[in-house]
Amino acid sequence: MKIHHLNCGTDCPFGGALMDGRSKGPLARLVCHCLLVETSSSGLVLIDTGYGMKDVHEPHPRISRVMRGLLNIRLREQETALRQVEALGYSARDVRHIVLTHLDFDHAGGLEDFPQAKVHLTRAELSAAQRRDGGIASKKRYRPMQLDAVQGWRDYEASSGEGWFGFDAVRDLEGLPPEILLIPLRGHTWGHAGVAVQAEGGWLLHAGDAYFHRDEVRRPDRRCTPGLRLYQNLMEVEREARLANQQRLRELSLDRSAGVRMICAHDAVEYERCAAGAPLV
Repeated sequence: MKIHHLNCGTDCPFGGALMDGRSKGPLARLVCHCLLVETSSSGLVLIDTGYGMKDVHEPHPRISRVMRGLLNIRLREQETALRQVEALGYSARDVRHIVLTHLDFDHAGGLEDFPQAKVHLTRAELSAAQRRDGGIASKKRYRPMQLDAVQGWRDYEASSGEGWFGFDAVRDLEGLPPEILLIPLRGHTWGHAGVAVQAEGGWLLHAGDAYFHRDEVRRPDRRCTPGLRLYQNLMEVEREARLANQQRLRELSLDRSAGVRMICAHDAVEYERCAAGAPLV
């Protein structure tokens, strides 16, 4: 399998280095790091979608004004997954599957751009998005107008399947090869999950929003900028579970014998290193 790293959305919140750990000016830069996986038997597989075409052209009410202002979202058509898939010589019909870490507006905005794709996620996440009963954060993060037209839902119990490096895992995703699986990582949302892909060279785990900053993993002591620490606290639904899963990810990232490379959804440095084929450390 071949993996393409895509940035399907750019956020430039105020705070500079207090948010992303490196910016020199008042604005930070966060990305929506998605994956496009070429498989031999299942067509193209997207892992998360970032912002979609309708988000670009009709941002409200698809994205709440509160979140758009807080994140200072820069909506660009060329950054949508659809346009990047087309730039690689494919069409929307070639994307047969989408595997989601969760249904936040900045991860699921492009679902409608691929109407024929099957959409795989945990049952708990689909239920949480449909209920939107988690308070104000739930209503801002889950946007029905991004999801209502989606027909291809395939949802899974988080406890099903074999383990994966000590984590629960959902294998046998319908129509997908066994090298792609869901790793439940509850905490940021009720049904949040990572997506593990086994390709040449070992496993790559897209951890979604289980962590936000590159220095929260690959080192024994967690380091995170004040801005991203605050945002994680603001958006979490279960702190104990989130921090416990993050600690387990940190331990896995330090286990060289496991051979697992790990990325999150929003760290621009991780994305740039992956896109350039450079090591993550």
